[in-house]
Amino acid sequence: MNKKPKFLLSTTQVILMSFLFAILIGSLLLSLPISTKSGKAVPYIDALFTATTSTCVTGLVTLPTVSTWNGFGQAVILILIQIGGLGIITVMAGLASAMHKKMSIRDNQLIQDAFNLNSLSGLTKFVKQVIFGTLTVEAIGALLFMIVFVPEFGVKGIWISVFHSISSFCNAGIDIFSETSLYAYATNPLLNAVTSALIVLGGLGYIVWWDLLRVLKDVKKRKGKCFSRLTLHSKIVLSATAILILGGAALIFLFEYNNPLTIGNASLFDKIQISLFQSITTRTAGFASIPQEHLTNASAIVCLLMMFIGGSPIGTAGGVKTVTMVVLFATGFAMIRNKNEITLFQRRLSAGAVRKAIAVMTMSFLILFVSTVALSAVTEADALDIFYETVSATATVGLTRNLTPMLGFWGKVIVIFTMYFGRVGPISLALAFASKKEKTNVIKNPTEEISVG
Repeated sequence: MNKKPKFLLSTTQVILMSFLFAILIGSLLLSLPISTKSGKAVPYIDALFTATTSTCVTGLVTLPTVSTWNGFGQAVILILIQIGGLGIITVMAGLASAMHKKMSIRDNQLIQDAFNLNSLSGLTKFVKQVIFGTLTVEAIGALLFMIVFVPEFGVKGIWISVFHSISSFCNAGIDIFSETSLYAYATNPLLNAVTSALIVLGGLGYIVWWDLLRVLKDVKKRKGKCFSRLTLHSKIVLSATAILILGGAALIFLFEYNNPLTIGNASLFDKIQISLFQSITTRTAGFASIPQEHLTNASAIVCLLMMFIGGSPIGTAGGVKTVTMVVLFATGFAMIRNKNEITLFQRRLSAGAVRKAIAVMTMSFLILFVSTVALSAVTEADALDIFYETVSATATVGLTRNLTPMLGFWGKVIVIFTMYFGRVGPISLALAFASKKEKTNVIKNPTEEISVG
């Protein structure tokens, strides 16, 4: 008689543990003297912080990446970024597929939950497409970056280009060519354009990629409007992404136009490209072409909102996601207009989608609130700087108003937990609300009206 295992991790728990396992292994490797340029071991808390920010594709760093870590340490960081962007479940599934190992039902469930998909069908093909698509885009990005970095750094520029391409696509925001991020390249059109494209592609989400390719093929065969043939998910993602990027850039351009510490002394073209890059990078990428601490308060507040929203589902970006915010806004406006149904693009939203959106927003706000209060208790800093730090960590962005390097031990611990829970917390809660089977109560509790608002 076969006995059922007494303890079996759920798929959600496996996903959470996989991130934790990667962080711990990475931190142990980075804590070794062979990982640093000086040949001396860094404090373990800094190794743990670096491993966490890499795996959670955040980008906040307590030690300068370019001057602290040698080639081995940088390789560890890059592997963690790639694993964090794709997810360790995806990486393991890809390796199993390459070795022609058959996927079990539980393996498929892990992949389904890792990407928060609605179906178990075609998952092996989906994983192959994700890995192939990711590596292809990153390779193209690396080749384009070599045009900038090889003439400047020589052969080393190849490694820098590969690192920057993967970091950009995975929305990690970590670089190995400067201690001041992209300040020196703020007016370089090629670097800005390629970095921005990689950030946006990673943030759109893989299912939007496939949907766009499907529609483009379909339009070639049969002439017609491209946008109308897209799925509702793709329409929401593309519309929200365009509005956030262009709207954010316009506001930053307006608020920073005369600020000499950011774009005030730049040409009109450079003001536009810097504003556009700032708007894109706040969507959880974390690269900075201007000092964040010098932004006007109005711009900083705009960036806080952009960071909190982040990218889109089933991609490499963090935040509560564009679809979550659109669903919540649609729900709110439907209630204000006294509508019984919540609709977008002539399609009705399911009750499950609304519940997931509320769950993700609730969890993210809870993480943000707790981390902000905790960091305020242990750090003597300006309230805006602290809030910028915690929003950046919660949404796995990586932008800082120069507070991260100043953090003490407990400040680092708080940000580490914030980055981890910001990366996996909203996902795990959404999965918990997405159970396929619901128990129907024979006896239902009575309903009683309450006053809301």
